[in-house]
Amino acid sequence: MKKIIYVFIAGLSFASVQAQEVRDAVRYSQNNIMGTARYQAMSGAFGALGGDLSSLNVNPAGSSVFSNNQMALTFGNTTTNNASNYFGTNFNEKSDNFTMNQAGAVFVFKNGNRESKWKKFAIAINYENTNNFDNTSFSAGVNPTNSVGDYFLSFANANPLKQQDGIPLGLIKESTYYQLNYADQQAFLGYEGFLINPLEDTDNNNVYNSNVPSGGNYYQENAIIATGYNGKLAFNASADYNDRIHFGLNLNSHFTDFRQTTTFYEENGNNTANPVLLQNTLFENEIYTYGSGFSFQLGTIIKATKELRVGLAYESPTWYTLNDELRQDLSSETSDGFKAPDSNNFVVYDTYKLKTPSKFTGSLAYVFGKNGLISVDYSRKDYSKAEYSIERDTRDPYINTDIQQTLQASNEIRVGGEYKIKALSLRAGYRYEQSPYQDNSSIGDLKGYSAGIGYNFGSTKLDLAYANTKRDNQQGYFSQGFTDGANINVKTDTVLLSLVFEL
Repeated sequence: MKKIIYVFIAGLSFASVQAQEVRDAVRYSQNNIMGTARYQAMSGAFGALGGDLSSLNVNPAGSSVFSNNQMALTFGNTTTNNASNYFGTNFNEKSDNFTMNQAGAVFVFKNGNRESKWKKFAIAINYENTNNFDNTSFSAGVNPTNSVGDYFLSFANANPLKQQDGIPLGLIKESTYYQLNYADQQAFLGYEGFLINPLEDTDNNNVYNSNVPSGGNYYQENAIIATGYNGKLAFNASADYNDRIHFGLNLNSHFTDFRQTTTFYEENGNNTANPVLLQNTLFENEIYTYGSGFSFQLGTIIKATKELRVGLAYESPTWYTLNDELRQDLSSETSDGFKAPDSNNFVVYDTYKLKTPSKFTGSLAYVFGKNGLISVDYSRKDYSKAEYSIERDTRDPYINTDIQQTLQASNEIRVGGEYKIKALSLRAGYRYEQSPYQDNSSIGDLKGYSAGIGYNFGSTKLDLAYANTKRDNQQGYFSQGFTDGANINVKTDTVLLSLVFEL
């Protein structure tokens, strides 16, 4: 009789995995506002302004707004506070991360021919950390009804919505981990780990039930440790026509490196006198995703009047080529406490592609002489257009359909202002970003405020910014079967310092 199993799923390079989920597509499609301190202080509202290296991420036409060559370097620290609530039990988890957020330079070439209407040309190169994945969260509580055993049961039994038949017991008994696709591997793991039992002990059996004691009141813990980043290196070119119209182009190289370890523990006191039934389960998943991508941007800035400026920009999809490495570790124990030895293996899977959605941005800015300005950006990104180029799990070939049915177009508003008092600049901003999810609860709307100051020493500028964002999350611990999860209120506090040099 199986009493406990402690096993890692191991596989070969041709194995398939369902590491691609809707939440993964969202993760690599979202960009946070990082960049220079001036850009952050004004909440990124630079689409009609230009003149800042980070503004090129919004509108590539902004480089020809510069009057002189410039170089900028930005460092920042982000503090993330996750306040979780799981069935009435509260926990707080706090983490800090210090990074180099931005580094770049722009070079301006003025046209010596005064009769030409092409007044300036500019080229720039700029690197930015567009999304910081470093985060830690912990939640725990007593679930009155649902167990992690339901997760494994959902893979083993039939799923009419996804045209999935139950897995024959003979297939599980005669196979090894790497001979199965990801969905079948989960059923295999649940069976070997004694979380699910076949209804009949025959090879043709494809109906299973849970071996977790019924009665509810399962004590559960879920800890998540994530590290990594999305980086973007932009190669920019821009031109100024007649001191009124700016045109720009970005060719962007993207880098991603993401590692997340999730540790789930469940304990129950139901039917502990029966040694056949489970007493506790520890299930750990570690996913490592890395790769690169390409995108381009087009933009224009028009000086409608001396004070009023209009911007329009398009950002193409990012075409990512990604790789996954997966480790799964399951430990389950019955009432008599028998334990098996440890094992260490992992899976390296086939390379796959992800196309993130494109983005449109319209901007307005009003400049009050040399003393101040106010700027507004509106962006729209349709997350339901994210698409995996290969749907690798033959038992769940509907991930792109899931994306279309789960995600939506997200609207974003950014407002920023700046007021100068001689060499001193005062800045502030506001940001609102709509949830990419149709249910608005998996990831809620984001609201953020920012402020900052800057001082111009002549050929050198020093900028300091502070930004605060808030967003509620409620994503299930697992993708199917057992989708309960904690309500998590996420607050971030970011402090940035930029050094800017006129060359």
